[in-house]
Amino acid sequence: MSAPDRKTDTELAGLPAWLYPAGFWVGVALLAGGVLLPDYAWVGVVWVAAVPVLAALWVAAAGWRTDRRLSGAALLALAGLALVFMVKGFIR
Repeated sequence: MSAPDRKTDTELAGLPAWLYPAGFWVGVALLAGGVLLPDYAWVGVVWVAAVPVLAALWVAAAGWRTDRRLSGAALLALAGLALVFMVKGFIR
C-alpha cells in the first residue's frame, strides 16, 4: 500500500474511531434516563438497536468510493436484517 492509501490506526472497518463509542454512550445515557422516566425507556432500546444499523449505513455510504467490497458487505448485512424483519412478519 502506498502512503496516501493507508488508513489511520484509529479507523476500524470504515468507521471513524469516535462514531460507534459515541452511539454506545448516548444509548447508555438514554437507558439510564429510562430508569428515571420508565415511559420513555423504549427510546433507549430503539437507539441501542439502531446504532449498528446506522454504522452499517455510514460504512456503506462513506466508503463506497474507497472500498466497495466493504460497502457491499455493509449493504448485504442491511439487506439480511430487512429480510429477517420481512420473514418475521410472515411468521406472525
